[in-house]
Amino acid sequence: MVGGARRRPAGPEGGGRRAGRAVLGSRPAYSVRPAAAPRPAPPEPPEPTAERTVPWLRVVASYAWRLILVGIVVYGVFSILGSFQLIAVALFLALVITSVLRPLTDLLNRVLPRPPAVAVALVGSLLLLLTLLALVGNAVAGESPRLAGEFRGGVHRIEEWLQRPPFRLSPGRLSALERQVTDYLAAHRSSLLSSAVSGLGRVVELVTGGALALFASVFFIHSGERLWGWAREELLPAGARPAWDRAGRAAWRTFAGYTRGIIIVAATNAVLVGVALLALRVPLALPLTLLEFFAAFVPLVGSPVALAVATVVALAGRGPLTALAVLALIVVIGQLEGHVLHPVVMSWAVRLHPLVVAVSVIAGSIVAGVIGAIVAVPLVSVVWAVLRALRAVPP
Repeated sequence: MVGGARRRPAGPEGGGRRAGRAVLGSRPAYSVRPAAAPRPAPPEPPEPTAERTVPWLRVVASYAWRLILVGIVVYGVFSILGSFQLIAVALFLALVITSVLRPLTDLLNRVLPRPPAVAVALVGSLLLLLTLLALVGNAVAGESPRLAGEFRGGVHRIEEWLQRPPFRLSPGRLSALERQVTDYLAAHRSSLLSSAVSGLGRVVELVTGGALALFASVFFIHSGERLWGWAREELLPAGARPAWDRAGRAAWRTFAGYTRGIIIVAATNAVLVGVALLALRVPLALPLTLLEFFAAFVPLVGSPVALAVATVVALAGRGPLTALAVLALIVVIGQLEGHVLHPVVMSWAVRLHPLVVAVSVIAGSIVAGVIGAIVAVPLVSVVWAVLRALRAVPP
């Protein structure tokens, strides 16, 4: 010891305290941390079930529920229309009358005010139709005695024809068949009478529907554009008006074009059939011509059915050779209608594949009978035109 100062031995304690004190001007001690370990990546979510399916199955499923929804809507619409069948048929007939008489009314409107032009077009067309029906009734009434004798002779000729080869039916078999028909009519006389009475109710409904159709067609012809404008402005939101207006105008153009085209086709068929039946001297040529005109409104089906009736009449009234000539007429007119008239006349309205037309007619007849068969093809044409108009880019 020197000067009373005690020296501490250097050791871990002394060095540790001196190291633990902060000395002015010295660098602070930094602690060195080890590098953080990388975090594991989060596990990937499990692949959805839809992604594990094949692509075509996803597409089919996505279209399936949409088709189911469309089918439900279509079924609901047809159910509502079935409940109000008389009103629906009357409005459809009013649209047909409007599509036919609207061009004539517009032509008369150049020299007449609008209301007199509508009245002249409607009254003139109605008088023309009644005159044609009166001529048909007069022809049937005037030829009824002669036709009765011709039909009796025709039935006898048919019996003789069935007795010869290749049928070889015995006279007893034919007589038994006639007795069966007579017994059936006698046994079901009450049901036939009730059917006739219900038919009178149908006549009343027909007259009511015709009156409603004429009443509606007056307003459609006179102010159809204003009615459409009112419905568009009052019932539709502003954003949907352009699309609905485009679709509505496309639907009307297609419906009017189809109606005028089918009338041209039906009139052409009727003229050809009338000329041929008159040349072959078939009885009831004028009524059969009118039947052919109205039957042509059912595409692919109506005209052959009407000509089949004409064949039976020709067989009973003029014999087998004339009936064969009428059968040949069925083939010729069917080819002319399918390959010339429909492609040429209907091309400016809408062109549907014959398979689509056939399926539409059969489906319409299943749903609503004869009325459905008539309405089916224009309805499909209008729907197709609306879809094309909505898919097109607006100008």
